[in-house]
Amino acid sequence: MYSSMLSGHDFTFQTYSVVDMEFPNGASDADGWLISGSKHGAYEDHAFIPPLEDLIREIADQGLPLVGVCFGHQIIAQALGGKVEKFDAGWAVGRQTYEIEGDEYQLNAWHQDQVTHLPESATRVGTSAFCENAMLYYESKALTIQPHPEFNAHAVAGLLETRADTVPQDLQTRARDALQEPDDNQKMGDRLAHFFKTKSFA
Repeated sequence: MYSSMLSGHDFTFQTYSVVDMEFPNGASDADGWLISGSKHGAYEDHAFIPPLEDLIREIADQGLPLVGVCFGHQIIAQALGGKVEKFDAGWAVGRQTYEIEGDEYQLNAWHQDQVTHLPESATRVGTSAFCENAMLYYESKALTIQPHPEFNAHAVAGLLETRADTVPQDLQTRARDALQEPDDNQKMGDRLAHFFKTKSFA
């Protein structure tokens, strides 16, 4: 899904399954990094979390472009001094409206955890009615986002089928009703690609 979202920008992709303890030799193994979503919580006790946080800090120290999506957004914030918690207001599921630097984006989400305290190095650049810290920019280092710009309607429909027991029925209904509405996935994908190339959010 990420290669499709970032298509047309001459990127080559290599995947590491860090949950299976598959890690690169170091930050310099790539020109840029993307940490994806996960069913795991950033604050949970899993063997892959500490070495992933170490890798994040190494990437940041070397100034390589780093993008995080959903879990990636959260684990980067946690590794760099922020805090992630299970949000007491519940879930965001399906199409949501985000305000990002004065521009409106329609993107799909699937999360309950949120970044609740920012690292000192982070600036909030995107928010929504449900998720205050929806997009963070770490100058010349990282750009992270809570929703899933790689999720199209088909991906959300699949989650509604396979994970129907995890979210309230009213949220499922609302998400299904919005499946055919347009999204801004490509617009956000182009913005993330621009960051990979320039390390700039402008």
